[in-house]
Amino acid sequence: MLVVDGIEEVRGLAGRELGVSDWVLVDQERINAFAEATGDHQWIHVDPERCRAESPYGTTIAHGFLTISLLPMLAAQLLEFRNISARLNYGLNKLRFTGPVPAGSRVRLQQKIKDVQDRDDGSVQMTGEVIIEVEGAEKPACVAESVTICLP
Repeated sequence: MLVVDGIEEVRGLAGRELGVSDWVLVDQERINAFAEATGDHQWIHVDPERCRAESPYGTTIAHGFLTISLLPMLAAQLLEFRNISARLNYGLNKLRFTGPVPAGSRVRLQQKIKDVQDRDDGSVQMTGEVIIEVEGAEKPACVAESVTICLP
């Protein structure tokens, strides 16, 4: 894990590869909890029997938004901030769900800091290239640019 101490060190992250996180299990229990929290009970996510019969994947798959919601937890394994008053999720650019996450799969994050820009209020805006991989899959589950504001 990389530790950055203060805004000046955040500025130096541009172009830096952060590596990969540990694998995390995306099981049916996690998928069901996400469905319950969001109200998205589409059968492709929550009905294993129907998926065995009708889904091209043969099993349920995680919601795309469940996959991207793992980003903060996974990113925390790669980068620790010290002497920053707060980090704010500013959004995502170019978010694409490029492959399924079948129930029972493990995923991990691969991240690079693409750009760091100063803002007028003394904070910095950090843009990261993020790829969420599925263990054993040819295609990643998700690719995006994550935008974070770091406050001094």
